[in-house]
Amino acid sequence: MFLGVSLHEILWLALALVVGGMISGVLAGLFGVSGGSVIVPVLYEAFRVLGVPEDVRMQLCLGTSIAIVAPTTIRSYLTHRSKGAVIPGVIRRWALPAVIGVACSAVIASFAPAAVLTVAFVLVASFIALKLLFAGDRWNLGNELPGPLPMTLYGFGIGFFGSLMGVSGGAISTIILTVYGKPIHNAVATSSGVAVPITIAGAIGFMLAGLPHQAELPPLSLGFVSLIGLAVTAPVASYVAPYGAHLAHRLPRRTLEIAFGCFLLAVSLRFLVSLF
Repeated sequence: MFLGVSLHEILWLALALVVGGMISGVLAGLFGVSGGSVIVPVLYEAFRVLGVPEDVRMQLCLGTSIAIVAPTTIRSYLTHRSKGAVIPGVIRRWALPAVIGVACSAVIASFAPAAVLTVAFVLVASFIALKLLFAGDRWNLGNELPGPLPMTLYGFGIGFFGSLMGVSGGAISTIILTVYGKPIHNAVATSSGVAVPITIAGAIGFMLAGLPHQAELPPLSLGFVSLIGLAVTAPVASYVAPYGAHLAHRLPRRTLEIAFGCFLLAVSLRFLVSLF
């Protein structure tokens, strides 16, 4: 896999992963997301240069991304919780169905075409961005969270789609909480906690799903998780996550909504371009 790759290229790729990890960690704390939307494009380029086959490249990016952000989400959540911003009971109600959703998505990831995963990412991220930028409270479904059955389905969807996109589901859970009238700061804080079981289960799921494809994957990969990418990026992302969380609590609500919406639109455009 590494034939034809110069030391110069490897060093630049390592630098890109470190920078991507720093941005990912800040975003994890700032928006309650995993930062996978930053890490995945960096990993995709790195694996392209290293010659990873296209039919498993996106899956390797997603699996590595979600493994990288597992420790990041934990540090982000602990910081938000220390500020008392986490909505009580939501994480407990969503954790189990979210993990089940992750397990289902890992099975699909083992055979789903890369383009399907990319389109899913673009559609969900674009919807969230438009809601935050233009709809305000007009798209709200109520002022209180729904009953047990809808909450269970929401939890499953957060784990399922979040894991498929390699982004922990934080963005998805944030939009669900905001459409039920929860302030953006509380939604972000709670989403960081919801992301914890999703990223841990997702990393394990992608490892197992990739084992049948081990021969196509680069050295030092455990299923669809690159141990090199994990070792380079995860410590950096985890270290800077609390700084993003502190920044989130200093920003006005509307400023945080606009920043999050613009961020998601930029990421959606980047992946949409990659389809052509």
